Amino acid sequence: MTQDDLLIRAQAWLAEDPDSETRDELARLIDGGASAELAARFAGTLQFGTAGLRGELGAGPMRMNRSVVIRAAAGLAAYLKAKGEEGGLVVIGYDARYKSADFARDTAAVMTGAGLRAALLPRPLPTPVLAYAIRHLGAVAGVEVTASHNPPRDNGYKVYLGDGSQIVPPADAEIAAEIAAVRSLHDVPRPETGWETLGDEVLDAYLERTDAVLTPGSPRTARTVYTAMHGVGKDVLTAAFGRAGFPPPALVAAQAEPDPAFPTVAFPNPEEPGAMDLAFEAARAVEPDLVIANDPDADRCAVAVPDPAVAGGWRMLRGDEVGALLAAHLVHKGATGVFAESIVSSSLLGRIAEAAGVGYEETLTGFKWIARVDGLRYGYEEALGYCVDPEGVRDKDGITAALLVTELASVLKEQGRGLTDLLDNLAVEHGLHATDQLSVRVEDLSVIANAMAALRERPPVSLAGLTVVSAEDLTKGTESLPPTDGLRYHLEGAYKARVIVRPSGTEPKLKCYLEVVVPVASSDDLAPARAKAAELLVAIKRDLSAAAGL
Repeated sequence: MTQDDLLIRAQAWLAEDPDSETRDELARLIDGGASAELAARFAGTLQFGTAGLRGELGAGPMRMNRSVVIRAAAGLAAYLKAKGEEGGLVVIGYDARYKSADFARDTAAVMTGAGLRAALLPRPLPTPVLAYAIRHLGAVAGVEVTASHNPPRDNGYKVYLGDGSQIVPPADAEIAAEIAAVRSLHDVPRPETGWETLGDEVLDAYLERTDAVLTPGSPRTARTVYTAMHGVGKDVLTAAFGRAGFPPPALVAAQAEPDPAFPTVAFPNPEEPGAMDLAFEAARAVEPDLVIANDPDADRCAVAVPDPAVAGGWRMLRGDEVGALLAAHLVHKGATGVFAESIVSSSLLGRIAEAAGVGYEETLTGFKWIARVDGLRYGYEEALGYCVDPEGVRDKDGITAALLVTELASVLKEQGRGLTDLLDNLAVEHGLHATDQLSVRVEDLSVIANAMAALRERPPVSLAGLTVVSAEDLTKGTESLPPTDGLRYHLEGAYKARVIVRPSGTEPKLKCYLEVVVPVASSDDLAPARAKAAELLVAIKRDLSAAAGL
């Protein structure tokens, strides 16, 4: 694009921008001759995919802003009408990030102008409330404005269809084509009124539904410390805990209320280093049975447990550990149906399901796939996502997961045991399944492309002294999985291991998921098994980094 073309594009965008804040920002860039910054913002458009949209806030088509959202809403409306859903209801939720309420109102206006009915949730609420509301209200689609656990300057736009599940191909490409067909914002009717703002009836119905995940009469004695991570989870989670009869969670006060600046954390994600420091500080003062954290839109749930062997006395459980604990708890409660997980999650779930005689299925990464499993009873993903009530919410839900894990902690507490004791039992029964992740955040996306290319051109023949017995390029799909950009290796030798490498779908990261399985004959063998697993995981990381040129 020439300099003249760049200025013409920027000025045309400026003329249409409905937001004074981004108009001023773009005008300053144009007037200041900020060619490199303008080129970055006008190099293309944010791509609408199976995660919807997600990106940094700012002016221009490569940023999240009202112009981009209005186009996305218009494309979604056109898609729905083409599918015969004229006059159907679209329900819209939003979190407490910068611009979320504006993006939600714009979406409601566009839907109304397109001849659809629109209903806004009453205030910033957890994403699972929106996912629940779609089916509860009989909507033809739903939109959640959220960037989940991304950095403060990001926002996003997540689309669900009428089954309450996130979009998957080919719907994403069809919606993207309709977005691309929007020529001018002046062609998109946006009335000032005409949509409905819902009351608390939907939230009340969701909270009533949360009771269904618990066993009537089960122990409710476990004490918790809770952090909302500056997000929207606090009021809904504490209401759900109150209804269930659990002791009120001790709140991490500095992180309890919504704050789009996320002032106490570098990244508002419980998995990130330092994010749980204030929660652990509160736990050392209160001495609860467990610590629970939601991410900012409360669709994920993190759990930490007392561990005197760890500095500070508290240990975060991995998503795979919580996934196995919830599965074991559901089996104990007599759950039937299919247990499902994504391919990057621990194979321990398959062992638990097989031993319990329940169905088991693997899917591609993301709850958009897990939620579509026929007969789903329970689904989880290692990135702290758990679906424990698929009839209520066909997506991950950090509120109901928190209820269920607190019920499990209460049951174990009555027996004089804790969550780590149950993890030990599972390791003795099924082998120690140790997982870890090599995650590389990049500024330059070509680093990810080059790493994937290196692994495809020169697949490793061994990692950590274990032989790579199969190397699959998942872009070709498998008998049970549609194509995706990823590589999967199975390793054998003295121990078995598995490695999956894929670019993140929501962040500029290359993610490598590692699992090692070490047999455990008895509880006496747990400590050496853990030491061996840790040693192998470190070695796999080292060898994989070298093979990928990282």
